[in-house]
Amino acid sequence: MPSRMQKTLLYKSYAMIIDRLAYWSANPWRRYSLLVIIFLFGFFIGSSLGMINGVLSLMDPVGALITLIFLELIIKARLFFLKSDKPIIMIRISDMFRIGVVYGLFSEGLKLL
Repeated sequence: MPSRMQKTLLYKSYAMIIDRLAYWSANPWRRYSLLVIIFLFGFFIGSSLGMINGVLSLMDPVGALITLIFLELIIKARLFFLKSDKPIIMIRISDMFRIGVVYGLFSEGLKLL
């Protein structure tokens, strides 16, 4: 079994996606619009998680545990992006997604009050 992946065209193009995204988002308007879209997607995921757990009301602690593990994995990925030589846009994308998920969960919690 090879110790590393082969340098196929798909592997090379996948490796260049982050660089292309960083180059594309050099324009501030594009970067802000991308971050707003990621935030809204995270908000949608967070509010969906809250609604699904609220409707089923069977496994609220398990759903909270899975959500917490998911958010912690995003934080670990952020630390990985900080240590690697990846562009800063990946850190901002992970932060905005995480903030959107937490904000969506928080707004769903406020609906129950």
